[in-house]
Amino acid sequence: MPETQPRYARLPVLSKTGIVVLRSFPGRLDPAEWESLTYLDWKSGGDTNFAVLASATGDDDPRGFWEHDKPDKDGIWTANALRAPTLRKWVTSVGARFGRVRIIKLYPSTSETQVTGEYLHLDDNNRLNPDGEGWVVRAWLNLTDDPDSYMILREDRDDPSTEHRIPLPAGAQFVVDTERLWHAAYHTGTAARYAMIASFESGPALQAWIDANAAERTSAQRPMTGAEISR
Repeated sequence: MPETQPRYARLPVLSKTGIVVLRSFPGRLDPAEWESLTYLDWKSGGDTNFAVLASATGDDDPRGFWEHDKPDKDGIWTANALRAPTLRKWVTSVGARFGRVRIIKLYPSTSETQVTGEYLHLDDNNRLNPDGEGWVVRAWLNLTDDPDSYMILREDRDDPSTEHRIPLPAGAQFVVDTERLWHAAYHTGTAARYAMIASFESGPALQAWIDANAAERTSAQRPMTGAEISR
């Protein structure tokens, strides 16, 4: 019998948990690069606005690439990106094909219960992704310093024992298979949290960037598991 080939190329580093936490971004983050951007009232995972840095057409459009009959790859820079050279460089430094690139502006959460009850969601990264190409995942760079806030990720939306949490200090970097893991951020601060989210194609380039930015797996750097959270 002929061998069945995988439909998409995936990263082995994400096979176990769907998450890889990287070392903190070593460069300087200038708030002027995200505070000066044009934001749209677009809701996803809470009370949010989004500034679009790369879209399907280069327009200021937060919608999925499938709205333009494209997979979430080969994003085109928008006018916003011209005002954010460090953030644009962060994306291109990965070296992988990228799709949607956005800055999320998340206002403080009302409660963790509301986040887990209403805002956990899966992304639709791979709609129209051609067979045989790389699976699309998402990478985050947290821009503001929100050490008491955290990303909540669950394999099973309604089962807290499958939960992982990633703290969100300034410069936090991580990659998530967001079509596999339910996710939303619980933001405890008094001011808005800003973070960059970019879609990347799985493949050798993304793996090389992950390897180059690997963090030591200390308790402070790795995501907390459901068992640790319940203690």
